[in-house]
Order: sequence, then structure tokens, then C-alpha cells
Amino acid sequence: MSKFESASQEAQVPARKDVPMKDRAEATRQRLLEAAEAVFAEFGFYRASISELTRRARVAQGTFYVHFRTKEEIFRELVRQLSHDLRRELQEAVVPLVDRKDAERVGFETFLSFVLRRRNLYSVLRECESVDPELYQWYYERLAEGYVRGLRQAMAREQIRRLNPEAIAYALMGLFQMVGMRWSLWQRTMPPEDVLESIASFVLHGLDPAEERPPGETTSDATVPLEGEG
Repeated sequence: MSKFESASQEAQVPARKDVPMKDRAEATRQRLLEAAEAVFAEFGFYRASISELTRRARVAQGTFYVHFRTKEEIFRELVRQLSHDLRRELQEAVVPLVDRKDAERVGFETFLSFVLRRRNLYSVLRECESVDPELYQWYYERLAEGYVRGLRQAMAREQIRRLNPEAIAYALMGLFQMVGMRWSLWQRTMPPEDVLESIASFVLHGLDPAEERPPGETTSDATVPLEGEG
């Protein structure tokens, strides 16, 4: 297991007397992480304070030190949890799909939906690049691992072209990252259907117009107007 991996339990348990102490402690820890996600995104790592974090989590400041030793520790755990949550959602969405074309479309939409719900992801990762470059690199390497496995399997089934799977994984991750920024982050909405169709078509066919023409049609037969034409 990577040194950055850690188990994160997401169940939120009400703080009641009949709830086991261990579960109440985990629920408090999770509240601190949720508060950290908002505070680090809003203030940045260096301006964020533990007092603001505990205020958002609605716990005493001393409670913070029961669960985390420093601001750096909770920040790193937050990045690990964001990585875990995103990878889990992607895996659950695409694992049942056999056709790689379906997996690409569903995986893309799952990522956009995640960003829509966890909009602080981008801000936290930007902070991570300067706070802990090694962890920042780990985040993307860990995300790419599952993508590379899926692409290799699809190539073995001859569902997609045999290319360098790691190169393709990072290229597509970059594409999805920017599309997520454009719609899910900036506009707070899922992209329109024609955008989803365009991205899916690009992923599967690239920019080669021959991939879009019906069998037997030549370049001279195509009547797609160029920019500026009527």
C-alpha cells in the first residue's frame, strides 16, 4: 500500500450516547475533514487556520488535536480522501461495463458529476501542488493506475487501438480535467448533451474526419463548411 493511502470511513453517525465511542470519534474526524475541504478551498492552505476549521466543524479547538497533530496532517489526509472518493465512484460506475466506449462515456460523466458535488477539489489540488508536490504527483499517478488498467484490457479485447496506455490515460485525464473546469466548476452545471457527445466522439475517433464519414464516402464528397463559409 502506498504511504499516502489511508482508510477513510464516510458514514456520518449522530453524536448520541447510544452510539459507540469509536463511531462518534470517526464521525467527528469526518466533520473535521469536511470542514477542511471548505476552509482550504476558501482561504488556501497558508491562510487557513485551525480555529476556523474547528469553528466550521462545530467542535472545540482541542478536539482537533485528538485526531490530527498539525494543519499539514489534516490537509494531506484530505487529499488522500478526495483521491479515494473519486476513484471509488469511478470504479463503481465503470466496472460493470464491458465495452470501453461505454466506460469512457460513463467515466467522463461520473467525473463531471463528482466535480459538481465536490467543487473544492480543484482548489485543494492547486494548493497541494505547492504544499506537498510529492503528494500532488501521487494523486494523479494513483488516478492514472486504474485508467491504464482499463485501457490495457480494452486493447487486449481489440476494442480500441493499441497505443501507449499510460500516455493515453494522462492525455484523457487532462481533457476531462479542463472540461470539468469549464462546466462543472465555473458554470456549476453538467455540460450540454452536445458537449458530452462531442467529447465522447473525440475520445473515440480523434480529429480524423475519415472516422466520421459513412463507408465509401471520400473527402471530396464531404460537405462540411469551413469557418467563415456560409
